[in-house]
Amino acid sequence: MLDELIQLTILDEESPQSFKVRAYEKAKAALENHPEDFTSLSVSQLTKIPGVGKATATKVRELLDAGSVAKLETLRAQYPPEFARLSRIPGLGPKTLKLVRGQLGVEDLDGLKAAIDAQQLRTLPRMGATSEAKIGRAIERLGLTGKHDRAPAADAFPVAEQVAAALRALPSVTDVLVCGSLRRMAETVGDVDITVAATEPTKVLPTIGEQPSKLGVEVREVLAAGDTKMSVLTAGGLQIDIRVVDPSHFGATTLYFTGSKAHNVALRQRAIDRGLLLNEYGLSPASDPQPTGVPQPEQPTQTPPTSSALAASTEAEIYAALDLAYIPAPMREATGEVEAAADGTLPTVVQRRDIRGDLHYHTDRSGDGRSSLADMVAEAASHQLEYLAITDHGEDLAINGSNRLEMLAHRDAIRQLQPQYPAMTLLYGCELNIGPEGGLDYDAEFRASFDYTVASVHSHFDLPVRAQTARMVAAIADPTVDSIGHLTGRYIGRRPGIEIDIDIVLEALYRFDVALEINGSLHRLDAGADVVRRAVRRGVKLVINTDSHHTSELGRMEYGVLTAQRGWAPRDLVINTWPRDRFLRWVNTHRTATKEHLTP
Repeated sequence: MLDELIQLTILDEESPQSFKVRAYEKAKAALENHPEDFTSLSVSQLTKIPGVGKATATKVRELLDAGSVAKLETLRAQYPPEFARLSRIPGLGPKTLKLVRGQLGVEDLDGLKAAIDAQQLRTLPRMGATSEAKIGRAIERLGLTGKHDRAPAADAFPVAEQVAAALRALPSVTDVLVCGSLRRMAETVGDVDITVAATEPTKVLPTIGEQPSKLGVEVREVLAAGDTKMSVLTAGGLQIDIRVVDPSHFGATTLYFTGSKAHNVALRQRAIDRGLLLNEYGLSPASDPQPTGVPQPEQPTQTPPTSSALAASTEAEIYAALDLAYIPAPMREATGEVEAAADGTLPTVVQRRDIRGDLHYHTDRSGDGRSSLADMVAEAASHQLEYLAITDHGEDLAINGSNRLEMLAHRDAIRQLQPQYPAMTLLYGCELNIGPEGGLDYDAEFRASFDYTVASVHSHFDLPVRAQTARMVAAIADPTVDSIGHLTGRYIGRRPGIEIDIDIVLEALYRFDVALEINGSLHRLDAGADVVRRAVRRGVKLVINTDSHHTSELGRMEYGVLTAQRGWAPRDLVINTWPRDRFLRWVNTHRTATKEHLTP
């Protein structure tokens, strides 16, 4: 609710810095990080949470009690989803959007495209042909197509997890899993699939059909409702499909609804080749001969199998019954994983339990950091990390960066904390800003004083491909750079990243022995899985980081690991899976061992 209220208030107030917007943002952060359940608190009790004002507390209570918020309904009527979605396009700030709407009558993406095609945007105040062209290019690079655009994973995951949590709390429910493209860690999704195991499957959904608020999110419409199936549309326009089965069929159901469609077709054909039938209820002997060698269409829902089912309760037993190694969900895209699982060449991909360190990590020393050094280090220690690189922004990043004296004081503070954490090595690091020609913060001698560095692009997103590639290679070749952070600088669905010649950049990373980051922020997931897979083939070292700016963000590591799995990343290629001694030895040697001989 607060996310949508923030977005629509920005449009209404024409500024992301208005008092109301900042109040909502502050309250959102406070509630997200409140250690206890606040849903039963009164307005006066909510206002005792630091950061939550009376106006916001009243709206939170209104949502919890009535299932809607009058102010939000008013804003939704004024700024429908199709119009509000335009605010994600770079170059269309709230003031420009109001102008485009008021003078050109633009209400949705189709209308905006038509105005660009007619060269109407350039006629508006503060606009021009260059601005018009940039907006058109941004629409193209973001892959926006109209009313049925896919939702970024960053928008879909919180909603899916809220619904899953609400379902877990219902009577007779024994397990819940978010499936579909979200489980496969796709960057955008068309809808959300959730499977539920319950000892009384037909009794879970009927009460929700009568009270959709029990799903834990605001429901705009119930699209379909039955004893074991339900589809709803959330207030944000996200469709959620729920399927409830007996626990004995849960593995088959999750396998089926996780997909992908092409992966399922390959599994069904493998079953047919063995005289078996695979559907959403299990793997069973086929009653009728099936043709072989031909991909089978999606099969209609079958009745639950009898006791003759060979495998149904877990995905692992179904893969085993098909003579396949278990295939992690993010790899299920029919890109060779079934063949590799059959012939024993499926890589041992990185798992969350393999991660030993986080090497892109901010404190409030960065202008955009929101938790203190002491709190961030304590949170990392609670996750049993063996090493932690504290990489606050360098001086070249406007507002958020720190000068030399500030960084040296920060180094001293890190050193003073170290004795409190004998089981975790604290590294004094920096996130260096890559300039338009590849230049970096500070001078080379000062950069060399950092224990670990990550270099990232934060500006100049519109340079040509050749210039972007050159700046990346220049940064990679610098002897003080250990890793490259969020490779393209993208925000999925909101800002396209820089365009580079990826093969040249990967070759530079390999030659200069610099690690490529997989950023676990759902807004970034950068480098993307497709780039990760190409990096793996080239032998480029990888590092999975949270890029945390607050103590609540360490959970991003899970998303980074899943993205790495989607890119077929083997554990040993990920440097922060290495034991501490091995990792520190690499940090201390790779800068000179490789670059002294290879730097032109």
